[in-house]
Amino acid sequence: MIAPHDDLRTPHDDLLAPADKPLAPLPARRDPRGDIVLGAVVIALFVLGVWLVARLPAPGLSWWTVAIAATCSSACGLVGCYLVLRKMSLLGDAISHAVLPGIALAFFVSGEITGVPIFLGAMALGVLTTLLTQALRDYGNVPEDTGMGIVYTALFAAGVILVQVGARQVDLDPGCVLYGMLDMAALNTTRVFGVEVPHSIVTLGIALVTTLAFIAALWKELKIASFDAGLATAMGFRAMLIHYLLMAVVAGVTVASFEAVGSILVVAMLIVPGATAHLLTDRLGWMLAWSVVVSLLSALFGYALSRWLNVNVAGTMAVVAGTQFALAVFLAPRHGLLVKWLASVRLSLRIVGEDVVARLYRHEEAATGAAFDATQGGDGEPQSVWQRWRRSWAIASLVNSGLVRRAADGTLLLTAAGRQVGRSIVRAHRLWESYLERHFELPLDHVHEPAERIEHYLGPELQTQLAEQLAEPEQDPHGRAIPPS
Repeated sequence: MIAPHDDLRTPHDDLLAPADKPLAPLPARRDPRGDIVLGAVVIALFVLGVWLVARLPAPGLSWWTVAIAATCSSACGLVGCYLVLRKMSLLGDAISHAVLPGIALAFFVSGEITGVPIFLGAMALGVLTTLLTQALRDYGNVPEDTGMGIVYTALFAAGVILVQVGARQVDLDPGCVLYGMLDMAALNTTRVFGVEVPHSIVTLGIALVTTLAFIAALWKELKIASFDAGLATAMGFRAMLIHYLLMAVVAGVTVASFEAVGSILVVAMLIVPGATAHLLTDRLGWMLAWSVVVSLLSALFGYALSRWLNVNVAGTMAVVAGTQFALAVFLAPRHGLLVKWLASVRLSLRIVGEDVVARLYRHEEAATGAAFDATQGGDGEPQSVWQRWRRSWAIASLVNSGLVRRAADGTLLLTAAGRQVGRSIVRAHRLWESYLERHFELPLDHVHEPAERIEHYLGPELQTQLAEQLAEPEQDPHGRAIPPS
């Protein structure tokens, strides 16, 4: 969703072009400098993370652990992007918990704690979770979020009981299933093409490759169904089938991640990278890429921090991922709270500057001189310190831009360029007052305030359309002349 004040330009900006220094110029399109700075920061952080891991003892074991963590979180982050876009983050949480009884049942049937039966059991329970949630919504008149809570808590509790029962017969530690054993995952090796590699990297590598192949094969279908399932169905795509396939992939990635980060912490890896990426970009391709970047940084700094604090690696990764999300909330180039606040301040300063120009134009128009008190507003009442500072900054910007000049006695005078801007603003104001008075039959004391706000957004084209609809009026409802275009 794009914030309403992302574009800081007003229609009168085009009139500022002849000036040498326009008032707080901002392009209509997104400024790429924020992305460049963000990219430089990410590269610097990546280099720092690599340097920190390289300085740890047992670098070979460290790099394998980081590789396992990065592969796990990247696979989870990629499918998590679609969960975030579909506003189904809680469903990812539900599946990550509900697959636990599938793992236990598959173990009872096959007698193995790894392999294809475990994947099939987990995927079956993942799809079953989705089916039960939708059944409660469609046939039980239960809200979807409530249905998710009911289904996954019940299945998760059943899974914990089954795991504890299984632990009596085999070394199936419930804590390992819930919290993972990323610290020790690199020690459990297997031979692949004559090379000893951690068993987890093979499992997670298959999950990552499968996820990438799934996204590549159904890129268009997933994209349409994620943003508008109704449109996907109307275009002939089977949106529900795509949904169930995605849930199956989520379940597969989840069970592949159990050995590394466990059932609980996999939730953070499923949601946080995608949510962070969503704050950094509005493009699906870049969102997927950013989720991988967040995952890599979480793996590097999470492992380094866990070794320094001597705590669980997967938990530290989740903390680092959450920290990145918090930073993105405040510092994202487009949707960050700090950036939005700065944008609001700059837009406010721009509007104040245009108000100053319009007031000076009205002074000249009324032949009362151009004296102007920067500490006073339009109503002549004293203003706060912030309002006086804002008006003083706006006046200084107007002077620097060549729209206003100071006379010898310190009063403000409009230049030719400033008079053109003032004429456009005043014309927009009075045309809108005339439009409101004619089409909405508002009292005269009710048309000034809305016109005072809208005058900053009525450019020459809209002014022309208003003038044509009003048959080129010469005066506004108050009897004041409407300046020509």
